Amino acid sequence: MSFIVAIDGPAGAGKGTITKQVGEKLGFINIDTGAMFRCVTLRILQEGISIENEQEIQKLLETIEIEIKENEEVFLNGENVTKKIRENEVNNMVSPVSVIRIVREKLLQLQRKMAEGKNVIMEGRDIGTVIFPNANVKIYLDATPEERARRRVKQNEEKQIPCSYEEVLQGIMDRDKRDSSREVAPLKKADDAIYIDSSDMTIEEVVNQIIEMIKQKGFEE
Repeated sequence: MSFIVAIDGPAGAGKGTITKQVGEKLGFINIDTGAMFRCVTLRILQEGISIENEQEIQKLLETIEIEIKENEEVFLNGENVTKKIRENEVNNMVSPVSVIRIVREKLLQLQRKMAEGKNVIMEGRDIGTVIFPNANVKIYLDATPEERARRRVKQNEEKQIPCSYEEVLQGIMDRDKRDSSREVAPLKKADDAIYIDSSDMTIEEVVNQIIEMIKQKGFEE
C-alpha cells in the first residue's frame, strides 16, 4: 500500500520547501516534478532544439536520465545541474516545454514509476488533476504574485543566482498566465483539493496544517 500527497500551485508558492519539510517529518519520498521538467528544458536549450520539433525532442527524451538525490542535488545524464536548471534562461523556457505532450507523457511514466508502492509527496502543476487524480490528500498552495517573487529572489540569492525583483515578478506573472491558459494540463485546483493561501503564513504553519490534514485522512506514522 502507498499513501500519496499531491501539492499543486503556481511558481514561487513555496511548494518545494513545504513538500520537503512535510516529507522529512513523515518519512515520505519527495519527488520534485518541476526539477524534472527543468532538466528536459535545459537539454533542449543545450542542443538548440526548437520546441516545435517534436521528432528531435522525442530522440532527446530517449537518451535522458534524471536523478534527484536526497540532498536535493539534481543530476542530468550524470552531470550536477542543480544550479543550471534554476537560471533565468531555463525559467523562461520551462513553461512552454512543459506543455509539450510527449514531454509530459515521458515524465508522467517516470513519476508514477518512482511512486509505486511508496509513501510519496509530490508537488507540481497537475499532480492532483493528472498525475495522481486518486491521491489520498490534495493541496492547492498559493500566495500573491508579489510574495512569490520576493521568495524566489531570496531563494536565488541563497543559491548565488543573479536576478532582480522586477524581473522575477514579471516572469512569475507571465508564467501564471501561460500555465493557467495552456491547452495541455493547465494549472488549476482539483475539485477535491484543499486551498491554502500561504501569503501571510510561516513555513512552519503551512507544514503543520498539511501534516494535520494528512493524519485526518488516516495516515499513521
